[in-house]
Amino acid sequence: MCGMPSAETTRTSEREPEPVRPTREDPVAAAGSELIGGPLGRRVLFGTSTWTPVRVIALVAIGMFALGMVQKLPCYDGAWFFGASSQYTHACYSDIPHLYQGRGFAEGLVPYFDRLPGDMEYLEYPVLTGVFMEAASWLTPGSGSIQDQEQIYWMVNAGMLMVCAAVIAVCVTRTHRRRPWDGLLVALAPAFALTATINWDLLAVALTAAAMLMWSRGRALAFGVLLGLATAAKLYPVLLLGPLFVLCWRAGRWREYGTALAGAAVAWLVVNLPVMYFAFDGWSKFYTFSQERGVDFGSFWLLLAQRSDDPPTTETVNTLATVLMLLACVGIAALCLTAPRRPRFAQLAFLIVAAFILTNKVYSPQYVLWLVPLAVLARPKWRDFLIWQVCEVVYFLGIWMYLAYTTSGDAHKGLPTEGYQLAIAVHLLGTLYLCAVVVRDILMPERDVVRRSGDDDPSGGVLDGAPDAFALGVAARPPRHGEPLGGPPVEWGGQGASTEDRTP
Repeated sequence: MCGMPSAETTRTSEREPEPVRPTREDPVAAAGSELIGGPLGRRVLFGTSTWTPVRVIALVAIGMFALGMVQKLPCYDGAWFFGASSQYTHACYSDIPHLYQGRGFAEGLVPYFDRLPGDMEYLEYPVLTGVFMEAASWLTPGSGSIQDQEQIYWMVNAGMLMVCAAVIAVCVTRTHRRRPWDGLLVALAPAFALTATINWDLLAVALTAAAMLMWSRGRALAFGVLLGLATAAKLYPVLLLGPLFVLCWRAGRWREYGTALAGAAVAWLVVNLPVMYFAFDGWSKFYTFSQERGVDFGSFWLLLAQRSDDPPTTETVNTLATVLMLLACVGIAALCLTAPRRPRFAQLAFLIVAAFILTNKVYSPQYVLWLVPLAVLARPKWRDFLIWQVCEVVYFLGIWMYLAYTTSGDAHKGLPTEGYQLAIAVHLLGTLYLCAVVVRDILMPERDVVRRSGDDDPSGGVLDGAPDAFALGVAARPPRHGEPLGGPPVEWGGQGASTEDRTP
């Protein structure tokens, strides 16, 4: 729930602030809007049409998801089933059809309980994702050829994942009340559409986006439950509890944090305990596999390994990656406690997940989905977002062209090792660039486009407008706010500046 304005900052003539119009504050958004008639006019009336931002953005997200499905058409028509490298040359690979048979769903094996034939003894996914995969297999007819079944299985999963994509777009649109059109960044993100049906990550991303929405509304328990479910589908959402802890420490909001933590723990246990108790070996496969797998695609560890005569062992990489991640956590905590103004929740959430991605020993192309909603909430600036997206599309094409090169034999179709290393570097630099501008916004709040519009922390829930209870360094001294660049002064501890004198 948003903090109430104090008696000193409340004006008798105060009215509900109007939505922020990206086409009036973002040159890239203004230029892009020419495709649909140009920026909103001075006398536009909000809320008078059935085409609300939420509905428009949900439809755009579904349309882009459908285009992503069309991009997989060459594989659906045969590249998944014939030819070792054609699914890579067409850049349309997906795990979903291959794992239908490879993880026992075609034979009706029960995930985690039934041992699988081959090298992978049990399903190597968290429990809630396994439930999602199993539910899709129930909707897949067992008749017809295995190719027909795999095609239908992919289509069923794509339908379920499309719902997740719409949920993500709607949640991001509603999280920042005054910035609904920022949701278009999610809906139109090219890397989002290209990677949405590679794997099942959208389930965890949707639950995390819904959790962020609940926290922005002050519903700590609902946030915790949804985040616990998201962690039961993928490991990364639990990372959000770290920056939230430091933010609640700085704001003195311990009760809300305790409620969220308890809700997350209970929700995770409800999903995991039954499988953990009755099929521990199958349940633990995800965790042992994550620990034992070697350096893999997309990580800077692979870049180092390929360019080294004596690459580090898996154990060494595990240790170094853990140390780097812990250092990143300490750095983010220090940034939060010493920043001149308490960072926004979305900013720290983006930084912690980005740090995990950058230090991890594997970066599958669909991992970009984890960052897209957080990036939009942390830095809703079209230029920076599109720069990052271009880098991710380069990596998306690079990994498939590299796999095409390594699987095409003497034909050498695709991208050689040096070219793939360049694609990895582009991905790493693009993510680091977005991290850098978010850190700059934290250190220089007047550069933050969300706060320049007069808000404090619209995704922060009880943190929004709350005074500090604990801070270090410069932040511990009373802030002296000057005139932010390009926007009105923002009052600390209030609901933001009045919009009465702002040009519509």
